[in-house]
Amino acid sequence: MIKREANSTEFPIIIEEDKEVGGYVVYCPTLKGCVSQGETEEEAIENIKDAIQTYLASLEELKKHCTKLH
Repeated sequence: MIKREANSTEFPIIIEEDKEVGGYVVYCPTLKGCVSQGETEEEAIENIKDAIQTYLASLEELKKHCTKLH
């Protein structure tokens, strides 16, 4: 689980070994399209943390933009 600092929301992640290319693929099934990778499990986890933060920040920006349109 990745914990979001702002409101302590947790996001499940799934880590899979990439046997074809090597390394690990990690994704957050509750955030559609939020995927990352890393050469080690630790790197993959750090990378998905960044991906989740970027995903959530993008949603906030979109929300602000949509609010301005109305």
